[in-house]
Amino acid sequence: MKTQKLRNLFLGVVVALFASFNTVKAQDIVDLAVGQDNLKTLVAAVKAAGLVDVLKGKGPFTVFAPTDAAFAALPAGTLEMLLKPENKDKLVAILTYHVVAGQVMSTDLSNGQEAATVQGEKVKVSIYGGKVKISGANVIAADVKASNGVVHVIDAVILPPTMK
Repeated sequence: MKTQKLRNLFLGVVVALFASFNTVKAQDIVDLAVGQDNLKTLVAAVKAAGLVDVLKGKGPFTVFAPTDAAFAALPAGTLEMLLKPENKDKLVAILTYHVVAGQVMSTDLSNGQEAATVQGEKVKVSIYGGKVKISGANVIAADVKASNGVVHVIDAVILPPTMK
């Protein structure tokens, strides 16, 4: 009798847990970034560029997301200049260079591979000793899944070749 009650209690808890998992809505790329302490600058830049609705869209998208430290490493005054309304086109070009249409997981990458970005130019993948780089930026967190794609966190802001 005691065993039966324990088993029923256990089954009830398991059912409740599964029910709660099914009601949790997966976060889109923007909401995922908003929830990360190290992506606040990226979120501010996406807002300033007017790209929130795009990155909340259906997708799927692959985003190479520079950390706050990556933005802080830009030359003095660069970020402030890019966030000004009159420089929105440059900011959009830089941010969309960090986005690839489709969901590209780390297991899909190969050394020397190139991927066309939403901006139009290509990023290049380098893999050495198990370390992945995207156009020279180290991937520090890979395959962070969102409801509309995947995010790979990188340690540098990558610039389109035509802007270097």
